[in-house]
Amino acid sequence: MDKKRLRNQVRHSLQEMNSEQFMLSSLHIKENFFKEPSILEGKTIAITISNKQEVDTKEIIEMLWTLNKRVVVPKCNPNDRSMNFYEIENFNQLENVYMDLQEPIPEITRLVPSENIDCIIVPGIVFDVNGYRIGYGGGYYDRYLTHFNGMLISLAFNIQVKEKVPSENYDIPVDLILTETDRIDCLENRKEFYG
Repeated sequence: MDKKRLRNQVRHSLQEMNSEQFMLSSLHIKENFFKEPSILEGKTIAITISNKQEVDTKEIIEMLWTLNKRVVVPKCNPNDRSMNFYEIENFNQLENVYMDLQEPIPEITRLVPSENIDCIIVPGIVFDVNGYRIGYGGGYYDRYLTHFNGMLISLAFNIQVKEKVPSENYDIPVDLILTETDRIDCLENRKEFYG
C-alpha cells in the first residue's frame, strides 16, 4: 500500500477512537515512557506539542518538568523546511501557527543545538516494527535527524503500527516505539531484518 493511502487509513482509524479509549491509551503510553532509561537518564528531551488525535504529550511535558528535565520543542520554517528546537519552561511560551500547531515563540525561548539534545520524540502517523515511519509529509524531521546522534523514540497507538511501511533511502528510522501495550525495539528488529 502506498504512503498516501496508508496515512489516510490510519488517520481514519485514529478519528474513530473514542475519547475514553484515547485518554486511557495515552496514559499507558505515558507510563511506559517514564520507564525508559534514556528518558530517566537524559537531561534534554525534544518533543512536539500534540495536536488532535496524537498521543497526548502535554502531560508528558509537565512530568518532564517535574523531573527537572529540559524540554525543547520544534519550530518549523516552511520557507526552507528547516526546523530548530527551543527550550520551553511553560505553555505560555507557545504560539498557534499554521494548521493550529503550537510552536515556541523564538523571542522568549532559547535555541538549543542538536548536540545538546539527548533524546528526540519523533512524531508520525504510521510506523513499522523496524522504526520507519510515515510523517505529515513536510520532511522536517528527516532533514534535522541527519545531524543528530542521540536516541530516537516514537510514541504511537497500537493502530498506528504496521509490519512494514514504504521507506526511501533518506528516511531515518527511530530506535524505539512505545505503544499502550508494547515496547518495540526497532534497532534490534533492524539487525534481525537487515542483518
